[in-house]
Amino acid sequence: MCPAYGPPEVVEVRELPEPESAAVRVVAAAVNFPDVLLVAGRYQVTVPPPFVVGSEFAGVVEVAGGGFAAGERVTGTGITGAFAELVSANALHRIPDGVPFDVAAAAGVAHGTAYHALRAVARVGAGDRVIVLGAGGGVGLAAVQLATALGAEVTAVASTPEKRAVARSYGAATVDSKGDLRAALRTALPDGAQAVLDPVGGDVAEPALRSLARGGRYVTIGFASGVIPRIPLNLVLIKGIQLLGCRIGDLDPELYRTHRAELAALLADGTVRPHIGARYPLAETAAALRLVADGRAVGKVLIEP
Repeated sequence: MCPAYGPPEVVEVRELPEPESAAVRVVAAAVNFPDVLLVAGRYQVTVPPPFVVGSEFAGVVEVAGGGFAAGERVTGTGITGAFAELVSANALHRIPDGVPFDVAAAAGVAHGTAYHALRAVARVGAGDRVIVLGAGGGVGLAAVQLATALGAEVTAVASTPEKRAVARSYGAATVDSKGDLRAALRTALPDGAQAVLDPVGGDVAEPALRSLARGGRYVTIGFASGVIPRIPLNLVLIKGIQLLGCRIGDLDPELYRTHRAELAALLADGTVRPHIGARYPLAETAAALRLVADGRAVGKVLIEP
C-alpha cells in the first residue's frame, strides 16, 4: 500500500479483505517507472492514497468472471493494484502456452510499449539503424531485443558497464551515455540512424537527435531521467526529422490487437525473452521501487507474492 505520497520507502505491507469478484491470484508482478511516480504523486495522473501499488501482473484466475474460467493463466494491467496476493481486475489477457508467469508479467508493459513504438511509430524494418536510449532499463532493453528481432542494427546507449554488457548480449552495439555522446554516436554511426527510441529524455536527447540521418524519426516514450529535454527545432527543419510521441492508448484498436498477437508469438516461440534483473518478495516492494527509482535496475524487476 501507498499510505501517503512520498519516496518508495513510504510503501508498506497491509492486510485487506480479499476481493469478491474476478479475483486473480498473483504469481508475479512487474515494477514500472510510473509506479514510482504514482507513489510520489508526480505522475501525469494521480491516485489519491491510500492505494495498492503496481500496474502489471500475471497469475491464475480464482473466481470466474468476465469470460475467464477459474484456473486460467492470465495477465493484466491497470494503474494500481498489482502488488498483492489477490487482485480484482478486468482487461485480462490469456497467457500463451509455453510462456511462464514471470515472462508474461515482465513483458506486458515494457515489451508492449517498445513493440508498438518500433512498429507503429518509428516504423522500423530490417536493416534500419536504430539508437535506443536508456538501453539498460525495462523499456530500453525491450526495445533492444525487439529491434534486433525485427532485423534492425541497434546501437544501445546506457550508463553502466553492466547495462551495456547485457545490451550486447542481445545483439546490440553499445555506447556509454556519459562523456561526449554526440562524438561517440558520430563514430558509431557515421551515416546516421533511421530512428531513435527515447524512454529517458534529459541530456542524452539532443545528441541522439543530432545522430539521426536525414528524414529520421525520433520517438519519445517517457522521461525516466526526470528531465524533459528542450529540442532545437532548427535541427528538425534542416534534417527533415520527424518528432513523434508514443502512447499505446492512441493506437488504433485493431492495430493494437495485431501487435499484441505478434508480440505474443515472439514470446511463445522464444524469439524474445524479457531480461529479469531482480526479484523481490512482496515484503520488499519498497526496495524494488527504490532500485527502479534510482535507475539501477537492469531490465525488469519482479515482485513475487
